[in-house]
Amino acid sequence: QVQLVESGGGLVQAGGSLRLSCATSGSIFQINAMGWYRQAPGKQRDLVAAITSGGGTNYADSVKGRFTISRDNAKNTMYLQMNSLKPEDTAVYYCNANILTFGRVYDYWGQGTQVTVSS
Repeated sequence: QVQLVESGGGLVQAGGSLRLSCATSGSIFQINAMGWYRQAPGKQRDLVAAITSGGGTNYADSVKGRFTISRDNAKNTMYLQMNSLKPEDTAVYYCNANILTFGRVYDYWGQGTQVTVSS
């Protein structure tokens, strides 16, 4: 079994910072692309940022210049540094990973972590 566990969410004032982590564990042969998604109440789940196994990144326009995605391949962990947070960043943040396990590739999701930005 493969598990993704997010941590680091919480309540922060506008302009503040948070750092999310996504730790993976289990029978992992290789982790391909990873990404952070978010879902606000009543809205669809949207991509925030993604990172390839080689470190290539892309960001949603709404977070460019404020958020930084990174990963530590030795620890099978991904991070999202969020600076200059705005109330509209409030959402449940989910990590996603494309993982090769037992000879097949699957997409896995974490359980989500709440980020609340107060004005």
